[in-house]
Amino acid sequence: MDKALRQDEIDALFQAARSGRTAEAANSDRSGVQPYSFSRSGQISNEQMRAISLLNDIFARNLTHNLGAWLRSSFEVDLVSAEQMPFNEYMRRIPELAYVCSVRLEPLRALSILQLDLRQAPAIIDLLLGGTGAPGELRELTDIEESILASVAEVICRELSAAWQQVGLSFHFEQRQMQTQIARLMPVSEKTLCLSFEIKMPGTSGLLNLAFPAVVSNTILRRLVGDWTRQRRHAPETRKRIFERAGKAVVGGTLQLPPTRVAAREIEALRAGSILRLNLSAKQSAEFRVAGVALFAASPISSDEHRAAHLAAPLE
Repeated sequence: MDKALRQDEIDALFQAARSGRTAEAANSDRSGVQPYSFSRSGQISNEQMRAISLLNDIFARNLTHNLGAWLRSSFEVDLVSAEQMPFNEYMRRIPELAYVCSVRLEPLRALSILQLDLRQAPAIIDLLLGGTGAPGELRELTDIEESILASVAEVICRELSAAWQQVGLSFHFEQRQMQTQIARLMPVSEKTLCLSFEIKMPGTSGLLNLAFPAVVSNTILRRLVGDWTRQRRHAPETRKRIFERAGKAVVGGTLQLPPTRVAAREIEALRAGSILRLNLSAKQSAEFRVAGVALFAASPISSDEHRAAHLAAPLE
């Protein structure tokens, strides 16, 4: 025998079904939520990274030719990576034996870090002293070797200045920094832009690393992306929409008479309803100005109940 449901039982079934759908929708919405890390704010976008890579490819190519010609040996420089990381993480990547120097960036007066693998130092020093560029063992530099390697760092800074002149920055070698001094150059939590280049020489290879503070990377990105934006052209539909919206902008306009002299006693005697006579002819033309810029020679007239200006001729 079939059981007939009462109205309250039917309502309870519909309510349960509706609650199940609501919970399922809430779970599906929740599944699309992902945690956000505030440490990721200000990350360089892919477009900005391409602009940075293009700039540093120019530096790598110039350094390959010029430093190779100076050393009179095969010398190849390639950009390996460009990334952002906190300064303390960058310091952990510096080997115990490395040539690290501070580089001043003008006009920002900021300090960046240049790090060169010491595995390549013996070959470079041997070439500059007239040898064949034979690789040597990894060890700390003598005072003479450190002075020779400082001249190489100055050449690298000169090539950086040549490649980065389009963003208005120049690099100036300061001095070598010991491991205990590196942490004083930037705050440990500073988000740095780190560039890594691979240097290949006959019989040896190593890395050239550069680290820039946030103020430098922000300046580079602002100028690079600004250049790219100016080079782009908007679609015709976009330009049309921009012109239409710009045409609705409201600007201030005035009809300005030529300057004239008025006696101070006449101004002192002014009262409500007084007429101030100006030493100007009734036929003297005025200037119609928009936002302070003179556009037309004009004459004051009346139009119905409004004051108006009759535009005569455009002004150069």
